[in-house]
Order: sequence, then C-alpha cells, then structure tokens
Amino acid sequence: MVLNVSGRTDIVAFYMDWFMERMNKGFLYVRNPFYESLVHRIDFCDVDAIVFCTKNPLPLLKRIAEIKIPFIVFVTLTPYGTDIEPNVPSKKVTIDAIKKLSRLIGKERLFIRYDPILLNSKYDLDYHIRAFESMTSELEGFIDTIVVSFVDMYKNTLNNIKTLNLQEFSEGDLEVIGKNYSKIAGEHGMSVQTCGEERTLFEYGFVQSDCVTSELIEKISGVYI
Repeated sequence: MVLNVSGRTDIVAFYMDWFMERMNKGFLYVRNPFYESLVHRIDFCDVDAIVFCTKNPLPLLKRIAEIKIPFIVFVTLTPYGTDIEPNVPSKKVTIDAIKKLSRLIGKERLFIRYDPILLNSKYDLDYHIRAFESMTSELEGFIDTIVVSFVDMYKNTLNNIKTLNLQEFSEGDLEVIGKNYSKIAGEHGMSVQTCGEERTLFEYGFVQSDCVTSELIEKISGVYI
C-alpha cells in the first residue's frame, strides 16, 4: 500500500505531530469526505511507502529521523506572494528546507511541484519564466525532477476569478511555457513534467511520466506495486 499524505489538506504543515502520534500507535482512521459514516482504518504495518506532499517541509524535517517507512516528498514551491499564498513560509526558508531534505534523503526521493501556474496581469508569462529560472538555478544539484500543473477551475477558483483577474491559457502560452521550462530545466540538470494534466507538453520536451511511478516505489521500498 502507498499512503498519500496528503491530498485533502497539508498534513505535514499543520498536523505532523498528529501523524507521527498515529504512526507510533500503528494505525489511523480516514473518513470519506462525501460519506461521513464511511471510515477506513489504515494499519501502518500494511504501508509499503509514503508520499508526503506539502508547501511547508519544516515540520517534516523535525521528525524525519523517526520515520521508518520508505517515503518520497513532493514540495510545492511557487513564485507567488502573499496575495496568492498568505500562509506559507518565505521562498528562502522553503528553498533552504528543500536543500536540507535533499542532503538527508537524496534527490531521487525529492520532487518539486511548481503548482499551479496561473496567469494574470501581475503573474504573466515573463514573470513565470524568470521565476522558474531563479528557482532551478538555486536548486541545481539538489533536485532532479520538477512537476508543473496549471490552475484548475474548481468552484473556489471560479469564485476568485474576478479577485485574481485570472486569464485562460492559450495554446501560444503553453508553447512558451513548454519550450522555456524544458530548456531552463535542462540547463540546470533537471527534467520537467506535468502530472495529471490534459496538456502534457510532451511536444515541447516535457518528460512523459506519472506523478509517482511503480518503479520508484519499488526502488525505495523493495516491494513491487
């Protein structure tokens, strides 16, 4: 079993101590968000690998030595200010934490998510290209893979379109991002890919791969998934 921590909320950022307490107890319960009466028990003895996803890896760093189950980490690192992301650490703090993680667990188990890419008058294509260049330059040697995705028009996003002045992506926008990101990532020894996106950008040099591959899980856990 591969345990995703987490898709609904940032457990690493806000509930890491709770998660470690449950790990030490040996099990946890997960409630179905659509059917409150449906609750599943997960026993950690059945967990072959953990996928941590977070915007704030600092709490993970504090408890990392206690985690005995093989794991990989996705850290979301975006170029936005507090107007978009008011409750995340500064970019410098996050980048420093990513470097520490890379030294501790190895870059083959650490991935960056540039997620999501959104466009408006402030965060335009030029801004994203400069930000991507700065990020990859800073993390050269510490990261092998960057995963990008584009803003999805969920209900909450639709409610904020006017506030954020979001612009839809044209095919020309995707081409500019695809070609520039592929070139920049390659110059810094990294690959770039999408994850679960309708537009994969393979034709512009993006790697064709899943978010988490069975080969990777097998490599870190020794268990064939």
